[in-house]
Amino acid sequence: MKSMELAKRSKLVFMSLLLSISLFATSCGSGKDGSNLEIPGVTGPVVSLQQDDVLITMVFDNLQLQGGLRYAIPKYPNSYIEISPDLQSNGTLMAVSISLDDVFNGNLSKLDPQSLPGGRALPGVASGRLPAVAFSIEKFHNMGVYLGPDVFGIFIPVKGLNLQNSIITARFYAGGDRVGNLSLIGEDQDGENGGFLLMLDMKGSVKKRLKKQAKRY
Repeated sequence: MKSMELAKRSKLVFMSLLLSISLFATSCGSGKDGSNLEIPGVTGPVVSLQQDDVLITMVFDNLQLQGGLRYAIPKYPNSYIEISPDLQSNGTLMAVSISLDDVFNGNLSKLDPQSLPGGRALPGVASGRLPAVAFSIEKFHNMGVYLGPDVFGIFIPVKGLNLQNSIITARFYAGGDRVGNLSLIGEDQDGENGGFLLMLDMKGSVKKRLKKQAKRY
């Protein structure tokens, strides 16, 4: 009897996971139109280059704040995260500004390698770890900023993905071009540490262009 109940429960979890993957995948497109995974409750992220800063913006549709705050990112002296009420909706805007001067100064590669919050391996990274800083701000616990020789990444905690400890990864596009990967990270076995991981490509010609851009400012 117990084995039958366990089998039914396992089947329900499996079917729920398949449904979640199907719903997320419908927004992926073929890649030709540059469409990205949709994150429940989040509009974005959107990536752009503002002079010598990489700007990553997103709106949390169901989070309301009365005021805004700007936070310094540990070990990134010229970078910051800002959260504020979104002017175009009832949600909260998060803007992550990463200075290319910080990225290319060489000191960040000496940081201790870290995995995802909670200990799971970083998707798409052979070692599962990259030099990183972990920190928390108001309403967002256990954020992480990662930097490898050819990649930059940021983990943003989000609740309610309902992926049962699974990870979905797809190509991420900006301006119609692939610029990295976006991963949806399901809550772990303790029901914590869910969110999304944005990994941006910085290898080869991309790195050369970014370094050239940084020298202009």
